[in-house]
Parts: sequence; C-alpha cells; structure tokens
Amino acid sequence: MKALEAARLARALPEVAYTYTTVGGRTGAVDEATVFVRLTPKSSRSRHQTDVESALRAHLIRLGGVTASIGSGNFENQKQIQLQLQGPDSRELTRLAERMKREVEQVPGAVDVGLSTRGQKPEVEVALDRALAGTVGITVGQVAQTLRVAFAGLDVGDWVDPSGETRDVYVRLTPEARRNPSDLAKLPLFVTDGEGRSVSVPIDQIATISPGLGPARIDHLDRERVVAVQANTDGRPLSDVITEVNRRLADVPLPAGYSLRQGGETEEQQEVFGQIFAALGLAILLMYLVLVVQFGSFLDPIAIMISLPLSLIGVMLALLVTGSTINIMSMIGVILLMGIVAKNAILLIDFAKSSEEQGMPRREAIIEAGRVRLRPILMTTFALIAGMIPIAIGAGEGADFRAPLGQAVIGGVITSTVLTLLVIPTFYDILCGWRDWLMARVTGRRPARFVEPGVVPPGLGPDRS
Repeated sequence: MKALEAARLARALPEVAYTYTTVGGRTGAVDEATVFVRLTPKSSRSRHQTDVESALRAHLIRLGGVTASIGSGNFENQKQIQLQLQGPDSRELTRLAERMKREVEQVPGAVDVGLSTRGQKPEVEVALDRALAGTVGITVGQVAQTLRVAFAGLDVGDWVDPSGETRDVYVRLTPEARRNPSDLAKLPLFVTDGEGRSVSVPIDQIATISPGLGPARIDHLDRERVVAVQANTDGRPLSDVITEVNRRLADVPLPAGYSLRQGGETEEQQEVFGQIFAALGLAILLMYLVLVVQFGSFLDPIAIMISLPLSLIGVMLALLVTGSTINIMSMIGVILLMGIVAKNAILLIDFAKSSEEQGMPRREAIIEAGRVRLRPILMTTFALIAGMIPIAIGAGEGADFRAPLGQAVIGGVITSTVLTLLVIPTFYDILCGWRDWLMARVTGRRPARFVEPGVVPPGLGPDRS
C-alpha cells in the first residue's frame, strides 16, 4: 500500500508520464519496493530532472511508516555516498554507524541518509556457557541444529498430494511456540551419559535465551563485517558534500580494529579522476617530446606548452558561469583542449623562428608572426566554438551529461586564444633572451641572433658578455 501511495504522489507531478512499481526487488525482500518513474520528454516540461527529484522528495517526506530514497538510473539501490565502516563487532559497528549517520544528516545537500543494515529487528539471543556445555559434551553445532528446527524447519522428505504433485515437507514449530524465549529454553538437547544412554537436557541448562535487537541485514566486505552509511546529494556537487562529510567525520574517534573508507560514486570518481590525470600527464609528456623533435630544441617547446595552463582559466570560468561541475565529461574536455590550444602557439612560434632564421630581428619576427597568423588562428577558433555550441547547450534527452564537455572546450579555447596572442610571444622573447644571455656567459661569444645592442633581457641585469 505504501508503494502504491508513493507511486500516486509521483504521478501527481505534471512532469511524470507514468510509474511502474515492483515489490521485492533483486533481494526478494517483502519490505522493499521500487517505483520506476518515467518523465515526459524534456522538450515538453519546464523543470529539470533534478528539480523534479527535489519536488518528489518533498512529497515523500509526508509518507509515514516508510523510508524513501530517490536515485536516477541506479537499479542496484546504491546511493551516491557510501561510507563503509568495517570492524569485528556488529553492536559497535551499529553504534558508530548511527553516530556517523547523525553527522551526515547535518551536512547541507546530503539527503536520503540511511544505513545499509536497514535498521534493527527483534531477535532471540542465545548466550552459551561453553565451559558447562563442554563438560556434558554439547557443542555449539548441536544447539544451533536444535534451534534450526524451531525457526528454519527440517527437511523430512517428500509427499505426493492427491493430484500427483510431489512436494517437499518441512517440519518446524508453530509461530506461537517460537515466539516466547521461555518456550525455546525448554527445547531438548540429546547427549550420551557415561553408560551410553541418550539423555535429554533442556537448552536453558547450558545457555541463556533472551529477546534482543539485531541488524536487519549483515554485510561483509573483505571478510569483515561492514555497515555503510549511505546518502544522496541534492542542490550541491558531490565533491562539496563529501568534503564537508569528511570534515565532520574526522571528529568521530574509531576504536582499534575499526576503519572507514569511501565507496559508491566517490570511490569511482577518485579512481576515474586518477586515471584521467595519469592520461593527461602522459599526453603532455608525449606532446613535448614530439615538439622537441619537430623544433630541434628542448627550450622552444616550453613556450608552446605554456598555452596549456592558460586554457584551464577558461575552463574554470565556463563551468562557473554555466553552473556545471568538474566531472568526467569536463575532464575529457580538458584532455581534448591539450591537443587543440597548442596549435595556436605552434603557428606563432614556428613562423617567428622561420622569419628569424631569414635574418629578421627577433622582436620584429614575433610581431610579424602575430599579424600574419592572427587570421588562421581566429578562423580555427571560431570554427571549433561553433561546432561545440550544440554540445554545450545540452538540448535533447540525455544531453545534459555531455554539456560540460562542450562548455569546458569553449571556455578553454576562448581564453587560450586571447592569452596565447599576448602571453606566448612575450614569454618566447624572454625565454630566448635568457638562453642567448646564458650562452654568451658560457662561451664568451654573442650568438648569431642575439638581442639588439643595448637591450638587456628582463630581470638579468647588465650585459657583461
């Protein structure tokens, strides 16, 4: 009934086309249900998917008796934030997890906070006196087997019903007989006395049976018990929420033998970002080596590589203006930029070096390179921006996922183009001036293409070559 009521609340939103409800899910638990919500096409609704999720979450808060969480495209019931707490004792794990849950609930942007144990349920606790049980020859397995008949039942064979269908037959105590711990304490255990005779011993003679509370679900990770503090995000980037969560949880002391680590989307994000940064570093290194081979110099490519960090300024500004975050797609856009923005600097430096080799003074060669190469640089920049605009707009179903890529590329190309025309020529002139000054100090001779007489490279003091 609660699942149907949740589905009704979802269908009350004008952006919802239909809902589909299933009870049981992957685990088959009868106390779990999943409501699949299908939204109307993006072109026919005014609110974004995240806004619809926030509105639905506000409605589900009024649904008493259940705990509801909202996720998009996640069919494994895993939330974005997974704080995995591991340790040997389930009671201590539950205590620590409850405290961490209260801390996470106070973080702005953290919603649908819960535990993987799904709360507690009544249980019967059996405390076995191992010394006494060992004296009479009773093992833990015998006690467990006796109680198994009461709760799980015992397979006693098959039975063919009147219709000819073969059915399995299990024998177990009635619900009334296994509800009271005092009744369970009278269950007999059969042991052999000193004369070889079988004697029955009530369980309460060697164990204490009492009611209690235990986790509704027990998970293991790397052969240790684990309780996950789970949450989703709403209105804030995942990285911001995780940063504040970690700051709050740093004040929660963990006993010896207990550990806390990140899981869920946070773990996946860290792993993917690590791989992206490694690929980015390798790409920059290979680019530098190729430029070294092409220019025949280890110094000239450095002036070209300066254009790479200049593009990051535009990336951050574009993501800030559009309200996007640094995610997988924007990082792919950064890798794409590394190969695009360097071509402007290559055009300038290559033309300047060619003119300088033909006898033109360095600064005049740099100015001429900027004048001649300005048009092709602007043409390629405008063409690239025009091609990325549809991606950056993010129109159409599922296009929001790719939008940060186009936004990052457009912002990086604009700033790198403007700054390359201003910064790269200046830096190249300074770099070459330093190189010529150093060569003059080492060899005692002026290079063939030294700076004009009377001109001192900036920051290097008087020319004493």
